[in-house]
Amino acid sequence: MSHPQQESSRLPTLSRQELALIAVTMVWGGTFLAVQIALTASGPLFFVALRFATAALLAALISFKVLRVLTLRELWAGASIGVCIFFGYALQTYGLQTISSSKSAFITAMYVPMVPLLQWCVLKRPPSLMSWIGVTLAFVGLVLLTGPDAGTLELGKGELLTLIGALSIAVEIILISRFAGTVDSRRVTVVQLACTSLLALLGMPMTGEPIPSFSWLLVGIATAMGLASALIQLTMNWAQKSVSPTRATVIYAGEPVWAGIIGRIAGERLPGLALLGGALIVAGVIVSELKFRVRRGRRAKD
Repeated sequence: MSHPQQESSRLPTLSRQELALIAVTMVWGGTFLAVQIALTASGPLFFVALRFATAALLAALISFKVLRVLTLRELWAGASIGVCIFFGYALQTYGLQTISSSKSAFITAMYVPMVPLLQWCVLKRPPSLMSWIGVTLAFVGLVLLTGPDAGTLELGKGELLTLIGALSIAVEIILISRFAGTVDSRRVTVVQLACTSLLALLGMPMTGEPIPSFSWLLVGIATAMGLASALIQLTMNWAQKSVSPTRATVIYAGEPVWAGIIGRIAGERLPGLALLGGALIVAGVIVSELKFRVRRGRRAKD
C-alpha cells in the first residue's frame, strides 16, 4: 500500500552569496541621493568616468597581486560586462534629462523580467515557475513603488534610451553569471570598471560634454561612489558564481526599497501604494527562493 503523493515546501534559506547581494542592493539604494548631488557639479559622462576610474583604481589596488596573470578570456569578459555597465548608466542618465524620475524608474525596472526572457530567447533556458512568480511580484512591486503615470507609457527619445539601458543591465547580469565560473572575478572586475570609465571619457567629445570645474564636492562623492562601485562589482562577480541570474535579479529588485528607506531618513514620505510595492518586492524575493518537491510514500510491508 502506498501513501498518496504529498507536496511539501522547503523554507527558503539565504546563502552567504545571496546575503552579499542583498547588501549590494542596500548600497545601491543609498547612492541615488549622492548621484543627484554630484550632477549639480558635473555632466553625466564625466561623473560616470570619474566614478568608475576611481573604482577601477581601488579594485586594482585590492587585486594587484593577481592582475599579472590576466588572461585573454578575462579581458574579453571584463570588456563585455564593462560595455553593458556603461550603456546602463549612461543611457539612464541621458533619459532622465527628458523624462521624469518616476517614469525612468518604471522603465528601468523592465530589466527584471528581461533577464528570464533573455535566458529563454537566447540561452534556451526557461526559468522555473516559482522564479516567474517571484519576478512578476517584484516587477509589480516596482511599478507601485515608483508610481508611474497611469496610461502614459509613450516611447519618446528619453523613454527609448532608458529602455535600452534597462536591456543593457539585464545583459550585464547574464554575462556576469555566464563568465563567473571560468574567470577570476577580481581581474574581471578591474577590467570592466576601467572599460566603463574609458567609454565614458571617449563619449564626452562625441556628445560635446565639457570637463567641469574642479570641485571638492565632486571629488569626495566620486571617491565614495568609486569605492562603492568597486565593492559592488567585486561582490556581484563573486556571488553570482553560485546564484542564478533570475534569483540575483529578484534580489537586485530590492534596490528601490532601500532607496525609499534612505529617502525617508532624508525627509521623504512614501505613499501607501509605494509601501505596498516594497512589500511585494520582498514577497518576490521570498517566493523565488521557495522550492517544491514531491515525496513518495514508502510501501508498507505485509
